[in-house]
Amino acid sequence: MKNSILSLLCILTYISVNSQNTLAGKISNKENQEGLEQVSIYFPQMEKGAVTDNAGEYKIEGLPTGTYKIVASYIGFQTFSGNITIEKGSNTLDISLLPSAIEMEEVIVSTPFHKLQRENVMKVEYAKLSSLKNQGAPTLVEGIGAIPGVDVVSTGVGIGKPVIRGLTSNRVLVYTQGIRLENQQFGAEHGLGVNEAGIESVEVIKGPASLLYGSDAMGGVLYLNPEKFASPNSTEGDINFNYNSNTLGISSGAGIRTSGEKFKYLLRLATNNHVDYLGGDGNRVTNSRFNEKDLKAGLGYQATSFKSDIRYNYNQSNLGIPEEVGLQTTSRTPDLPYQKLDNHILSSNTKIFFNNTNLDITLGYIGNNRKEFEDHDHHEEEEEDHEEEEEDHAEEEGHEEAALDMKLNTFNYNLQYHLPKSGKFETVVGVQGIYQTNKNYGEEILIPDATTQDIGFLGTTHFHLDQNNDFQVGLRYDHRQIDAKAYGSSLEEGYIAPLKRNFNSFNGAFGYKNNISEQFTGRINVATGFRAPNLAELTSYGTHEGTNRFEIGNRDLKNEQNLQIDLALEFQNEHYEFFLNGFHNSIRDYIYIAPSGTVMDETPVYNYLQQDAILYGGEIGFHLHPHPYDWLHIESSYQTVFGELQSGEALPLIPANKLTNTLRVEFNNAKGWWLRSNAFVSLNTTFKQGKVSAFETVTPGYSLLNAGIGGDIQFLKKSMNINISANNLLDKKYIAHLSRLKSDGILNMGRSVVVGLNILL
Repeated sequence: MKNSILSLLCILTYISVNSQNTLAGKISNKENQEGLEQVSIYFPQMEKGAVTDNAGEYKIEGLPTGTYKIVASYIGFQTFSGNITIEKGSNTLDISLLPSAIEMEEVIVSTPFHKLQRENVMKVEYAKLSSLKNQGAPTLVEGIGAIPGVDVVSTGVGIGKPVIRGLTSNRVLVYTQGIRLENQQFGAEHGLGVNEAGIESVEVIKGPASLLYGSDAMGGVLYLNPEKFASPNSTEGDINFNYNSNTLGISSGAGIRTSGEKFKYLLRLATNNHVDYLGGDGNRVTNSRFNEKDLKAGLGYQATSFKSDIRYNYNQSNLGIPEEVGLQTTSRTPDLPYQKLDNHILSSNTKIFFNNTNLDITLGYIGNNRKEFEDHDHHEEEEEDHEEEEEDHAEEEGHEEAALDMKLNTFNYNLQYHLPKSGKFETVVGVQGIYQTNKNYGEEILIPDATTQDIGFLGTTHFHLDQNNDFQVGLRYDHRQIDAKAYGSSLEEGYIAPLKRNFNSFNGAFGYKNNISEQFTGRINVATGFRAPNLAELTSYGTHEGTNRFEIGNRDLKNEQNLQIDLALEFQNEHYEFFLNGFHNSIRDYIYIAPSGTVMDETPVYNYLQQDAILYGGEIGFHLHPHPYDWLHIESSYQTVFGELQSGEALPLIPANKLTNTLRVEFNNAKGWWLRSNAFVSLNTTFKQGKVSAFETVTPGYSLLNAGIGGDIQFLKKSMNINISANNLLDKKYIAHLSRLKSDGILNMGRSVVVGLNILL
């Protein structure tokens, strides 16, 4: 008993002593030594920081001892990044920031060492969601498609999936709230399933990331960063509204964040409601309507050597599956066929700080319920009054109404230990995995009931040789087990035999970054990745809405394994920036689907096959911001991807080459009611896609003109952001190569004007 009391007193004493550790200092302009107000100074690992006062001074309390990275950032100045050793008691750090026309850098979260992009060995694309949203995209995934090297496979407007350098679905892993998103993403007709509300930024790893994330990351990672909690002892709130002229879309939301010394809370609500979209010919695409409700909540606690937060997201979506241009209506209730999706995402992240080390524990649960309602589930007389009936059906809880009804439950775990820094080495070791169950309740199934288990062990090291040379190396082992139950009777049509398969893979990565000069940086990365075949590829047997085909799986499929080489060159100074990214991706046992030439249930039959494949291409870009005219930005980027099987046949769903040119102006006014303003005009040219697979057709090229204007104003002591953007300004009639509606000759969206208002409370 005495030993227990003594141990408790020691722990309390340790926490009490550490809580007295502080860091204070002044951040000033290097040119004139004047203090800078509202500079953010931040410890990325601890997610703890402060903002400077009107004299440029700051103070951060309750810091653990040890060496940690610290970042100071402010618009118009070069971001500071460095390491500082926190000792017991009071610590001091003064920082001088150099004015810069280069846009403010952010810490990259999707890689394990929390570095700025210029410090990373691996090239990662970063974009704030606010900047993507200002371009007028109706959904999150459409906005992400504006990032160089990223495209979207779409089924109308409401359903879209990211494509990274020609790879999509289970070859691209999506992370949200710090956990891998699992929501039946194997199908092209399945959307992303995440609402933009409460998402602060997005990071894109373009290439094999199996070392960090395991199976399904062989093509890249889309990492969604949730909004941060409010600063200590503050409360923030906002309400927002958006209107889309094309879909008569109404999006609205509200959020509140409040933080004390240790406890933090946030809550955000959002809705999204659209009618059938108008194509460039002025006709509405029947049943492309969709609506969405979203709730996000968070609770955080932060002590000196311990930090933890819990986040929850509930998303309900009703998505029409468009098949034709038919009845012209502005109904907001999806017609048959349609999907009803319910997603529950619960995650927790805990960090425990020791002297120079920390343990990062992330746990997650995702509950995905996917229902599809089809025409043959209802009598003809019920269909005559379809709008009222389907709204009732969407609210019913009985499983018998849905033709397809699947529930996917996934438990995630991710433990990473940051070893003590040894000289110029930083090392992380970890274990990750999932436990997943899939169950069917509808009268139809696409994949059988099954259990999937993953476990992976990883280690990666960053070696900072000197100011100009950095290396990164890592190794990982993964094991996946899939255990699928039998479906139906062996004597009946549609029988699926039981399946039990094990998949294993070793993967590694090596990267080197060289600061060739003060302005010129080169990176080379070589990495392997893998993907175990999914349940659909192994066991499918049936027709599915949105695919227009009868799919038959192949239970003998092997792991996909790839080797990718990336080369990235960047040049930047006060006047302009230039980048060149190239890649070559060799994939062994690439899984693809091909027509068999037969028909079943009046639908063409497609089989899953394997063959070696290669993809290659890259992106090139230019950004001019001439000093002293820092308000002017001229940007241009070009991206290209080629993909083909070993036989020489082109891979399906390869994006067409694309050229984007943008003229952008930004003005800041620290005084008066008009604080900031911006405007842009862009011309996006998509070239003809003539290299198509056996079941695709050639897609003509097209150009889209977009424009927008917006800014921040002060009104009645409230800050407001107003934006007006117009996409496809000339109402161009076109069909994207990656549109799932292309085979039906259905046009993509015509002109759309989006008006957005965000009020800070």
